[in-house]
Amino acid sequence: MRTGEVFALTWNDIDFENKTIRVTKNVYYKRKNKKGRWYLGTTKTENSSRTIYMCDTLYNLLKKYKTEQENRKKEYKENYKYYNLEQIKNKHGKLIEYQIVESKKSKNNTNMVFVKNNGTYSGTDLIKYPFRIIHYELGIKCRFYDLRGSFATTTLRSGVEIKDISKVLGHSKIETTENYYIISTIDTLKNVSKTFEKEIDLTIK
Repeated sequence: MRTGEVFALTWNDIDFENKTIRVTKNVYYKRKNKKGRWYLGTTKTENSSRTIYMCDTLYNLLKKYKTEQENRKKEYKENYKYYNLEQIKNKHGKLIEYQIVESKKSKNNTNMVFVKNNGTYSGTDLIKYPFRIIHYELGIKCRFYDLRGSFATTTLRSGVEIKDISKVLGHSKIETTENYYIISTIDTLKNVSKTFEKEIDLTIK
């Protein structure tokens, strides 16, 4: 998933019974006002709206995380942060986006998936600190977004059809997946010659 798609998730988007994640929105920030700076809008493209099937590892991690989040609500009590979505319309009255606004606890709260321990929603800022550690202490130069390329390359090299990978990534064209998300490495480039050598050897024999 794209970074904005991940941090736009609410618990209603996650179906534990069918092990799916419904991707229908994207989070972004604007100039801060008294209600905050995070907004929810549509996905990047029409094809970006999709359903992703969870592997067992992700399913178990999210189940555990949800339980931990519920426990934190009890721990923080009245100090836990809750949010609602406030409609933003243009001058013609058309709904164009939602602003994520802190509110009192109620049955109508929007339950964002990825928040701080006390429930504070900080959008994509939540990953800034861990990736600072990854960059400067571990010396690994990458962005959260780069994990999409790693996912695409790993699954393709393992025999998954590129069309299926493209759909999971939310691309409208397979060429986008092929040209920008599949990474060539020294090992894969060496394998081109090795594979050719094996085929020639089999043909000669």
